[in-house]
Amino acid sequence: MGDPSANPALTARRELSPRRNTTHAESAADLAREQLAHFSLSPDAEPGRSLLALAEQLYGAHASAHELWRLSLEGLDGIDRSDRIAWFNAKRFVCFQLAKILDTLQNPLRRIYQSLGAADSPARGPYPLFDNVSAIFSATPVVARTATYLYACTEWVEDAFRGRELLHQIYSRLLNPTSICLANHIVDLEAGPLAREYFAWNFNSGMAAIDSTLAHLLGNGDIVLASRNVYGGTYQLLHDWYAKRSNLDIAVHWFDGCSLEDFTAGLRQVREDQAQRLRDGKQIYVYLESPCNPHGYVLDVPAICRAAHSAGINVICDSTVATPFLQPVLRRADPAERPDFVIHSYTKDLTGSGRTTAGVVIARNERMFIPKGDSAAGLGVDGKPRTWRWDETLFWNVYYVKGAFLDSDKAFDVIDGMRTLELRMLQKCINTLVLARALATHPRINVHCAGVANDPNHLLTTRLMYLGLPAPLFTIDFEPGGAEGPWLSIEAFKRFFDGLEPAFGLQVSLGQTNTVVLCPGMTSHSELSAQAQTEAAITPTTIRIAVGDDDPRALLAHFAAAAKLAIEPDAPGFLAAFPTAGQIDRLYESVYLAVHHRHVKSRRVLTA
Repeated sequence: MGDPSANPALTARRELSPRRNTTHAESAADLAREQLAHFSLSPDAEPGRSLLALAEQLYGAHASAHELWRLSLEGLDGIDRSDRIAWFNAKRFVCFQLAKILDTLQNPLRRIYQSLGAADSPARGPYPLFDNVSAIFSATPVVARTATYLYACTEWVEDAFRGRELLHQIYSRLLNPTSICLANHIVDLEAGPLAREYFAWNFNSGMAAIDSTLAHLLGNGDIVLASRNVYGGTYQLLHDWYAKRSNLDIAVHWFDGCSLEDFTAGLRQVREDQAQRLRDGKQIYVYLESPCNPHGYVLDVPAICRAAHSAGINVICDSTVATPFLQPVLRRADPAERPDFVIHSYTKDLTGSGRTTAGVVIARNERMFIPKGDSAAGLGVDGKPRTWRWDETLFWNVYYVKGAFLDSDKAFDVIDGMRTLELRMLQKCINTLVLARALATHPRINVHCAGVANDPNHLLTTRLMYLGLPAPLFTIDFEPGGAEGPWLSIEAFKRFFDGLEPAFGLQVSLGQTNTVVLCPGMTSHSELSAQAQTEAAITPTTIRIAVGDDDPRALLAHFAAAAKLAIEPDAPGFLAAFPTAGQIDRLYESVYLAVHHRHVKSRRVLTA
């Protein structure tokens, strides 16, 4: 066989051959004749002659398509917008032309299939190749409800099992067209102009995405330094499974606070406490959740990443609460300021409807997938060039073998929900500001929300989040300050909380269209010990408010009505300190107009 690298056009043509790995053909004509021979057809009689002519043209077209790919990648940055529009539409039309060729082939192919007698078998069902072509042009992603796929030929499927032929998706536990469509979309949203550098794998839940990332990175005896305020399920996974001596015996440490100084102090302490493990060659990994659950506080992710990477430490960041709309952590100009792995629970605001569970992990291409047996140049954790092996990627190390895949129906639900992400998130942030600021005027309600000006997380949120908006998640509590004794009995608190329905949904979730509340100490963070809850600022009267799209004025009215029934008898005068309806109306109008004005001003103007 000739050297493929010496002739890129020949290499491209050979990709189409049923003998792509064993062919000795050196031209499109030879490849076409070899193809007919492979399927026992003579090129000297019809329909062999027509097939030969068509196949030869397809081999040439594929070489031209590769050349177009190369020119697009090399020249895109240097052409103006009008030329990009022309390129896009010209190539889009070529897709229609190729599909028309397939459509023309379908009817005679169906007739031959019928003549073989297989079509009369109800057990077999329809042969989908005939009817799937038009689905290419569906205006929404097709829901591919299939467990497996048709093979083209032996050498193509052999390549597929080595990760060298993604057109053969083999088995929906690994790849599915709808799921791949979603993965490409989340990379576009998260990385924007840097999307070509990143890759995503979808999972059946956010927790599956977290577990798979940890399983991919952590080795026995390694060390995790995590931010204190993480989702209770994450805490349980780290504390109860990974730290268990009979499992991976991971040393788990927590750092308090949100700043770079807080992180570096925690890292310094870990190095002191785990000096022996580090001498034994164990590695430190950093796990962040920003904005955090339940308080919605923002961490200085760019600065923490920069510090960790300078020390050669991988950073994982769960960015579920922010979504790419509020905090696109992979768009930082300096690669050192980006996390190595970004996790989202699609279940929450990305889908927004509360009707599905799903998750995703995003990382640089070379850390997510390389064909089996290959290696690829990329960046190391320290930002220096290095070579990554195929077996160091998340696909082969975890995704390929664990099976926590996302099915097509769920993927479609997420894609459908993400269409309204910007509208929903903007309204939720407005509602958060109104709710938090209104409640913060009450002297007996402690509000923990970065949207309140005197909150310790306010400045960091203003600097790092889109328009300085807070995450649509915050907490309140009714705890006394200093040496003051309890002013609200736990019984009155429970009556009040239970009275928040139906305006506030009593549901264990977040990121839905409606506003939902829960008591973290009893639900989402009940896995934490009493001491761990105290360290995470979770008290018996802490309420997590996951803000929805509903009118905050109606929510505050219901809040006051529930307080009148349950709190006022226990603490007379409570309602007198609550803001009036007029004050709430003016607050809502002010916040609504200010945020929308800033949002409109921030939108990029498209120019030629």
